[in-house]
Amino acid sequence: MGGSAVVVGGGIGGLAAAIGLRRIGWEVTVVERAPVLADGGAGISLHANGIRALDALGVGEAVRAAARPQYTGGTRVPGGGRLARMDGTALERELGTPIVGIPRAALHHLLRAALPAECLLVGAEATSVDRSGPGRVRIPLGDDVLEADLVVAADGVGSRLRAEMFPQHPGPVYSGSTVLRALTERPVELDTDFELTWGNGAEFGHIAFADGRAEWHAVLNSPPGVRHTDPLDVMRRRFGTWHEPIPALLNATRPDAVLHHDIHELLTPLPAFTGHRTALLGDAAHAMTPHLGQGACQALEDAAVLAAALATGPTVASALARYDAERRTRSQSVARAARRAGRMGQRLTHPLAVAVRNTALRLAPSRATVRTILRQADWTPPSLG
Repeated sequence: MGGSAVVVGGGIGGLAAAIGLRRIGWEVTVVERAPVLADGGAGISLHANGIRALDALGVGEAVRAAARPQYTGGTRVPGGGRLARMDGTALERELGTPIVGIPRAALHHLLRAALPAECLLVGAEATSVDRSGPGRVRIPLGDDVLEADLVVAADGVGSRLRAEMFPQHPGPVYSGSTVLRALTERPVELDTDFELTWGNGAEFGHIAFADGRAEWHAVLNSPPGVRHTDPLDVMRRRFGTWHEPIPALLNATRPDAVLHHDIHELLTPLPAFTGHRTALLGDAAHAMTPHLGQGACQALEDAAVLAAALATGPTVASALARYDAERRTRSQSVARAARRAGRMGQRLTHPLAVAVRNTALRLAPSRATVRTILRQADWTPPSLG
């Protein structure tokens, strides 16, 4: 089955969906509302399931070449004591690939490079879909209208297309956490590839990149909407006494490089990921908290499964039914697991509860950390045919 598709949203999930659709012979237009592709964002870790999805889409090797494998790291306390170690070698042995770290801008660039430039429509906003006809759908874009056999709504956590499809759904809610993050301006000496440090109601982590720079992030319990005139100074006051390399990471960061976003999630699961000739994908379908590092990986899984379903399904309707059946249960389960991980990790504040958790982590065998990651990362993509 072939056809034409409009993908709304030029982020990781939208670009991956476009690659998958083109790979099975579909004509694709990606509509991105940003007037300029600034490749914002900091860094990202990709687990084996995300890498396997990229392999199915034909871009896995390019991403591996630009990324840094994560073999060393784990979880610590602010004073530097070790709670748990991450055994990247064991993960690679189990899954065939380690977790990798890559700047978001580099990942966006690699995904765009797999698409012809003419299929990306920048500075255009699609806020609705006309599904009134019996056949193709129509997507208004200002004074223009695109027609397609399929719409992929990859327009993020605040998806307007999701709200149009499910007007009774409450939509995203604030998770109780806010995140500040940045890329360092220069290389930083790091002893680990990836690390998290948990304090009361706060988490600080880093991802090391192939060029020696790093991404750092700080997740804090906070009311929504709080912003700072000098966020880097706030980070230094909040985390400056925590163990190295946290102060070094902050000192290697430009003040204007710090990004600040409140974390929203779809606390109420959607009843479906599809409607008439429309598939919700990525955060539009299952926005989750970042505590398992699975948000982008789940979007990549979505893209691979959608392409496989359309490659083999006799009709768009049957392919979307398969996509919904395969993706909704899994991604919503991962979202629940991420929420639980946050409650036992960064969100935890009661001193006794923190002490019990820390003791349990210190006593747990290293294999327990591997098993925790395997629960979400051990996923095999379907064949695209």
